[in-house]
Amino acid sequence: MRAISNHLPTAELQALDAAHHMHPFTANGELADKGVRVITQAKGVTLKDSEGNEILDAMAGLWCVNIGYGRDELADVAARQMRELPYYNTFFQTTHVPAIALANKLAELAPGDLNHVFFAGSGSEANDTNIRMVRHYWAMKGKADKSIIISRKNAYHGSSVGSGSLGGMSAMHEQGGLPIPDVHHINQPNWWAEGQDMDPEAFGLARAQELEEAILELGEDRVAAFIAEPVQGAGGVIVPPDSYWPEIQRICDKYEILLIADEVICGFGRTGNWFGSQTVNIRPHIMTIAKGLSSGYAPIGGSIVCDEVASVIGGGEFNHGYTYSGHPVAAAVALENLRIMEEENVVGHVRDVAAPYLKQKWEELADHPLVGEAKIVGMMGSIALTPDKATRAAFAADAGTAGYICRERCFANNLVMRHVGDRMIISPPLVITCDEIDTLIARARKSLDECLEALKEQDLLKAA
Repeated sequence: MRAISNHLPTAELQALDAAHHMHPFTANGELADKGVRVITQAKGVTLKDSEGNEILDAMAGLWCVNIGYGRDELADVAARQMRELPYYNTFFQTTHVPAIALANKLAELAPGDLNHVFFAGSGSEANDTNIRMVRHYWAMKGKADKSIIISRKNAYHGSSVGSGSLGGMSAMHEQGGLPIPDVHHINQPNWWAEGQDMDPEAFGLARAQELEEAILELGEDRVAAFIAEPVQGAGGVIVPPDSYWPEIQRICDKYEILLIADEVICGFGRTGNWFGSQTVNIRPHIMTIAKGLSSGYAPIGGSIVCDEVASVIGGGEFNHGYTYSGHPVAAAVALENLRIMEEENVVGHVRDVAAPYLKQKWEELADHPLVGEAKIVGMMGSIALTPDKATRAAFAADAGTAGYICRERCFANNLVMRHVGDRMIISPPLVITCDEIDTLIARARKSLDECLEALKEQDLLKAA
C-alpha cells in the first residue's frame, strides 16, 4: 500500500481528503469546495501547514495540548509501552501497571475524597459512563426513580448520544433524536447575552436558583445529578458571575443530588489550578476528565469518583466498560504528561506568569470598537463581538456571521482563534511564553481590525 507523505502537493492532499475523509462538525461538501488546510508539523505553540506557514495555535488543538507540541518524552514512553505491553483489557479480574499507576496519580492530584477512577477513551465516553453510574448509584440505594440529570443550555459534554444529550446545544439536539429521556436543561449563566438590565451578581444568583426550581418542579425524588463545566468551554468560554457557583453548591447539598463537574477542558491546569473545581471552589462527587490528561498525545478520558459513590457502585457488578478503558499506552503517556507538568511546574507557570500576563493583554482588547467584553479565567478567554458596546447588542445578521469573518481573518493571519457564534475564544497551550502571548494579541488585534473593515464593507455592522 502506498504511503501518503506530508510532502505531496497541497492540492493533491486536499483532493484526497475531500474524496474520502468525513470531518466532524463540518459541512463536508462546502469544505471540499473550499479546500482544507493541511497541518503537517507542530512544535511548542506553533503549527506548520503544507505550504510552510507557521501558525500560532491559540486553541491548543481542541483545548487539549497543554504541554505544547513536540515533546519527545511522550513519544518515547508510548514506544516503550507498545513494545512491553501494547494492549490488555481490565475486564476479567486483570489489570496492568500503567492503569494502576495513573489511577493512583489522579487520586493524589484530585481534591477532596475523589479517590477512584473509571477510565474511558474520551470525555464523551466518560460522560456516558456518568449517566449510567449516577443512575445505578441511586438504584443501588433503593431509589431507582432518581434518574433525571439536570444540565444547562449551551453546555457541551460530548457528542455521543448520551453525552450529546447531557449537552445543551440545540443544533446537536436537532440531529439524531436527542436528548434521551430524563435529561433536563436549565438556562446558562451568560450575563453578556442574557442578563439584560440585571446586575451580574443578581443574574448569576437567579440562574443558579433555576436549579432549585427545576428540582422542585421535577421532584426531589426524581433528580439524580447536576452536571456542569466550571467554565463553559465550547459554549463560548462563558465565565459565570461570582455568585453562581456558591449557590449551585448550596442547592446540591440541600437536596442531596450528585454534582458532576465536567473538567474535560478546565482540568489539568487550564484555569490556574489542577482542576477548575478548585478555581470555582466546589466539591463534586464526580469529575469528568480527558483532553489535558494526556495533552492530546493519546486518546484517554475518565471519571474521577468520590469514596461514597465508588463504595456503593462497588457493592455489585457494574455492567459497563469500554475495550480501551485504561489502555496501557494511553495511560503511560498520560502519566508522563503529568510527570512533566509537575516537574516543570506548568500549573505554577500558568498561575504566576502566563495567566496574569494574558489576562492583562486580553482585557486590553476590550478597547477595540468591535469588542463588547473580554472575559478570561486562567488560559481560556473569550471576546464578545458587537455592533454596539453600550447596549450589548447582537448583530442583525445571522448569529455567527461576524464571528466567522473574524475567524477567517485569524486564519489568514496565522492565528488559530475559534468562533462560537459571535464570540471569539482562545485556549492556548499552558506553556506559552509572554513573547508568544504578545504575538497572539498582535495577530488577534490585526484580525479584529480586518473583521471590522469587512463588516463595514458588507454593510453588516448593524444591531439587531
